[in-house]
Amino acid sequence: MEFRPCIDIHNGSVKQIVGSSLSDQGDTAQENYVSGQDAAFYAGLYREYNIINGHIIMLNPVMSPYYEATKKQALNALYAYPGGLQVGGGITPENAGEFLLAGASHVIVTSYVFKNGQIRYDHIEKMVREVGRERLVLDLSARKKENRYFIVTDRWQKYTDVELTERTLDELSNYCDEFLVHAVDVEGKAEGIEEELARLLGDWGKLPVTYAGGVHSMDDLRLLKSIGRNRVNVTVGSALDLFGGSMKFEEVLRECQGISYTIKKPAK
Repeated sequence: MEFRPCIDIHNGSVKQIVGSSLSDQGDTAQENYVSGQDAAFYAGLYREYNIINGHIIMLNPVMSPYYEATKKQALNALYAYPGGLQVGGGITPENAGEFLLAGASHVIVTSYVFKNGQIRYDHIEKMVREVGRERLVLDLSARKKENRYFIVTDRWQKYTDVELTERTLDELSNYCDEFLVHAVDVEGKAEGIEEELARLLGDWGKLPVTYAGGVHSMDDLRLLKSIGRNRVNVTVGSALDLFGGSMKFEEVLRECQGISYTIKKPAK
């Protein structure tokens, strides 16, 4: 299990929010933490620790009056850590190249490949032609409905008709390098992980998968490592001390990397 850091940007600021509270109407969200540092600061920190494959998520839609400020923050983070971070939020074949040229290792896509509740394979294929499978991450963030997990889009606000199952993961794994899965119902609440979802991802385990949502203690990390069969990578957001929480950044790294791992900042 690897630690995958995050930089969530909303209304031009680095924030931690309650995922299920996000609304495009008025660009509102329930905030857990608003950082006084910009996105480039966090990118530089992750670079100092040689942590790769973290993700930047732009939480404003393209039509939002805040989008340009949010995008600027994302681009500055990519410039600060070229090749070290992935970026998602409103990514299409038309704008993906800009973020890759700015230094993104991968682009993360959800809404573009799901339209009217269905998987648009023609859209996925267009993304693959544009960026290459090896630089594409599919965000399959999910919420529970009728006791099943369904993929949600448009900043987690719209349910698709696509259930997140091992078969779905098998089908979509032909088109991407990794998956990112937010457990939206617990995202930002720091009340524990979605065990059923984490178990599904660990049982599948054929591509790298990053799980995000609900981690609030070292016990949560150990539980995720166990039920995820050490195949599921993890993001810690609101509970991390970098974002106002109680979990120490370096202790999280040690837990994820193994007890023998010693944190050392490389020389600048």
